[in-house]
Amino acid sequence: MDAQRKVAEFLAEHEMDADPAYRILDLASEVGELAKDVNESTDYGAAPEDVAVNSDELGDALFALLAAAESLDVDADDAVDEALAKYEARIEATGDPGSGE
Repeated sequence: MDAQRKVAEFLAEHEMDADPAYRILDLASEVGELAKDVNESTDYGAAPEDVAVNSDELGDALFALLAAAESLDVDADDAVDEALAKYEARIEATGDPGSGE
């Protein structure tokens, strides 16, 4: 069973339906918690080699991302495949995965 389906089933089982805007705001909040972990573990960037995040916070961010995908009727696996193809094309064209923007 894939992760998006697990999240979708959990949301349905617990009647946690929400609008996509709420899901995106929740995702931003969870990513903010990851950023807080990084800031604190690296002494706000002074020691980047000491980066640490709590795995439960990463799990919360993944859950929020998959819930957002579900609420937007986006297949997360297909979206990842599209992103990988985009990055591969950039690397082939420019030698760099960045968009240059």
